[in-house]
Parts: sequence; structure tokens; C-alpha cells
Amino acid sequence: MLAATRAAAGGRSSDLLSSRSIKHVVVLGANGAMGLGSGALFTTAVPRVTFLARTKEKADGGLAAAVKMVRSSTVAKRVDTGSCEADFDRVVGEADLIFEAVTEQLPLKQEFFDRIDKARRPDSIVATVTSGLSINQLAEGRSDSFRKNFLGLHFFNPPNVIVGTELIAGKDTDPKLVDFLDEYCTKLLGRAMVRTADTPGFAGNRIGFQLLNECAILAEEHGPLLIDELVGPYTGRALTPLATIDLVGWDIHRAIVDNIHESAPELAPDEAHETLKLPSYMADLMAKGVLGRKTGAGFFGKDDGGQRIVLDPKTQKYVPKSSISRPDLGFIETIANLHRVGRYVDGMRAFAEATGPYAAIAQKVIAGYISYSFHRVGEVTDDISGIDRIMGFGFNWAPPSVLVDTIGLKRTIKMIEKAGLPVPPALANAQEGTKFFDDPQVNVGKFFVAA
Repeated sequence: MLAATRAAAGGRSSDLLSSRSIKHVVVLGANGAMGLGSGALFTTAVPRVTFLARTKEKADGGLAAAVKMVRSSTVAKRVDTGSCEADFDRVVGEADLIFEAVTEQLPLKQEFFDRIDKARRPDSIVATVTSGLSINQLAEGRSDSFRKNFLGLHFFNPPNVIVGTELIAGKDTDPKLVDFLDEYCTKLLGRAMVRTADTPGFAGNRIGFQLLNECAILAEEHGPLLIDELVGPYTGRALTPLATIDLVGWDIHRAIVDNIHESAPELAPDEAHETLKLPSYMADLMAKGVLGRKTGAGFFGKDDGGQRIVLDPKTQKYVPKSSISRPDLGFIETIANLHRVGRYVDGMRAFAEATGPYAAIAQKVIAGYISYSFHRVGEVTDDISGIDRIMGFGFNWAPPSVLVDTIGLKRTIKMIEKAGLPVPPALANAQEGTKFFDDPQVNVGKFFVAA
């Protein structure tokens, strides 16, 4: 019976993949990090990928960066380049899939979609890599054929490393296309796919940037260095929150949280609405050109002598890292030592039971992550497994269900209540001993880093 079931599943997969053909992909905005990274990914499955940018020189630069990124001669062999001015109509008209990766600005994307709608074949797929703009809004005013073949395909950066991918259908997207692209990306691109609703930030960024922005808010009072240590790798994340914002770019961070915060009145009640408001000190510094690593410094940087410096949000100036006093955070070392020997359950239970003002800060952030994630079920994904997958495979964070399972249900509820946050019904109504994370192929220990 099991063999017959597998055979039937294999047949369905084969039928899906043969229902469409993708031989030529055009990437718009191929000189940007997401465009060139996605283009390189497509070369693993497609014989021809065209990089288009504002100028051919920029597209050539994107190709060179893609080759360097993945260190593969296949990219150079399968990619041709051109400019949006000279080559747009011709190559878009030839393409099976048009992949839009231009700057995350609604008017700019709408301008490109106007051009695409006029140049594309009626059966070509149009996908946007937007990190949170509305798929339905982007499709407004387009032809019936465009809307039917349009969806969001949100890779995480860099796509050659991070396999988590969100698939977002619009209200007019052909369901058969959604099934096909889900299967195509899973089987041919090696993606861990998650279908999400067309809500601001979708699933991953809605939840991930809530935590990141809350940490940015806390940094104003407690300093970036302390917050990144309190919400560090031992809590189940590969990169600390404020270092993540520096890596992503303050401008990208702002675009995502502003979109979610401003859209909140149109969403279901968002109990963490205020934590999605960009801190004013970040806005002030951005006006002066501070954007994170891309401008040399954000929360962290180096001075002219190569010494580590840290932002003081209160003065909006940088101070040497060596000048910042570190409070006693012995509880972190205790937990990290448990992680080092694979005792993740003991470590996270010790985390939930740690005492003192600094432990309370970390516990509130992690309790908020769990609470906010479970409250988004039914809004951004159908069930918690979708949120678990995108947080685990997209952000490389311990999925919320993993945290509940390792901390324990009663301890998790107590931690959420102590933080003054709402307990999600899925937790409040569950029986002690319930396991929430249900992917047997994932070793949960991968999410808990000792330091």
C-alpha cells in the first residue's frame, strides 16, 4: 500500500511538472542582490536566463556578481544580458517566466508591470519577489491573462543559501499555476515552499521583522550590544537581531515595517502593532545616510583604525565597543553550555526559568515571538506548520513550535503571561505533552547555537 501511494504521488508530481514548460527566464533588476541571486538559482534548472537592468553594463555587473556568488561556470554559460531600454520587449515576449526583482517601490513595480503586460505572451508566468507588497494591488488594472498568471515568489537572500520560499497567490491567480510552481520550485530548485496569504509582509517578514523591530526599540534604552546578546544565538537564531538589520539594510527594514504598521488598520487585530513602528532615532540616522553594512555602519561598525564601534541610540553617536560595560549575564552561559552538549530541552527550560531583569527582557521578546506567530495562524498561513517552515528555512530561526516543545507548554504559557502578552488559543486549549513541531526530518538541535 505504501509503495502504491508513493507511486501515485510520483505520478501526480510528474503530471504537474509536465503541465507547463519553463525554458527561458527573464530577470528584471538583475543587478540587485536579489535579482542576480535568483537568476543564478534559475540557471540550475533552466537552459536560458536573461539578466536585464537599466543598462547592459549593470546587467553585466549582475552576471559577474552572480558567478562570484555561486562559483559556478553554469551561470556564465546559461545567462545572457541586456538593457531594459533596448531589449525589454523582445526578451519579455520570448520568456516563459518573467521574474521581477526591481527596487521595492510600488510605483516602480507598477510601471514595470505595465510594460510586461504589453510585451508578454498570454501564457507566460509573471512572478514578483516582493518582500511584502500586495500581490492583488500589484495586479490591479492588468489584463485577465496577466492576473491569471501572476503571483509572488519570495526568495530569501541569498537564494543560493537560504531555501525557504514563500508562494503568494492573488485572488485571480490560476490555482493550477500555484500547484505547478510549488512543485517546480520544490523539485527543480530545491526550495522549501510555504504558501502564504496576500497580507503585508506575508508570513516570514510579518513575524520576523516584528521581533527585529522590537529589538531596535529596546536598543534605545538598553543599547544594541546588550540587546543582541540577550536575544542572541542561544535563543534559537543564527544571527543576532540588530546585526541582521545591519545586514539586510536599514532601508529595507524600514520599508517592511512601515508597510506592515501602516496596513494594520486593514488587517485582523494586531496585538503587537506598536512594536512595528520604526524607532525615531533610526529615521533620524537614515536621513543622515546610515543604512547598515552597505554604508559602513548601522548598529555596529568599525572606526578608521579597524576597531569595533557600537551605536549609542540616545546620542546617535558611535562609541568603542571596548568602552561599554557588560552586566552579569551568567544565565546565558549556563544555557549555552547546555546547548553545547545537545541538551536543548534543558537549555530552553533554563531560559524560561531564569530570573533577573535581563533574563526578563529576553523572555519577553521570545514570548512575543511565540505569541505573535501562533496568533497569525489563519491570517498569514493555514496552520502553524507554514510559519514554522518559513521561520526555520527562511530566517534560520528556531520555529515557534520548536520553542514551545523545548520549553514545555506550561512553561511557555507562564512565560507569555508573565510578559503581559496574550496567550494564543492553540496553546491555551492544548493538553500538556502536546507536540507542536511535526517535521521528523528536521533535527531541532540545528537551531540552537551555543554562542
